[in-house]
Amino acid sequence: MIGEPILVMLVEDNVDHAELVIRTLEEHRIANRVRHFLDGQSALDYLLHRGEFSNPATSPHPHIILLDLRLPRVDGIDVLRAIKEDDELKSIPVVILTTSEAEKDVAKAYYNHANSYLVKPVGFEEFKKLMDDLGFYWLGWNTHPQIKE
Repeated sequence: MIGEPILVMLVEDNVDHAELVIRTLEEHRIANRVRHFLDGQSALDYLLHRGEFSNPATSPHPHIILLDLRLPRVDGIDVLRAIKEDDELKSIPVVILTTSEAEKDVAKAYYNHANSYLVKPVGFEEFKKLMDDLGFYWLGWNTHPQIKE
């Protein structure tokens, strides 16, 4: 995947957290493009090419999805479930990126086939380090199948 244009989907309703994620990915040239969605419904519309996202050429599937659990309209677990039940989407890595450390949330995410579960650190430097490590692992070192459109 190194050298290939990278598209990251970020599904996060907290604008401050989203800005930090996007800035970190861009500063370290980990992602070429980040598509940010504030709610689960919009993310699903994009992934399933519905409504304004009906053209796959202008709404390509991402290489990785960073997904919060607590989202308006459709929550993160329901988004995760829809992704992993869809034959065209299920190979896309989904990393849960949330503030919840609750064991029930961790268990539910992995039960629904999350590829990773990361708890957002409170401190800025720790959060930035987490994003650096996440980007280098999932988008640099990790190998996964080509995304079908």
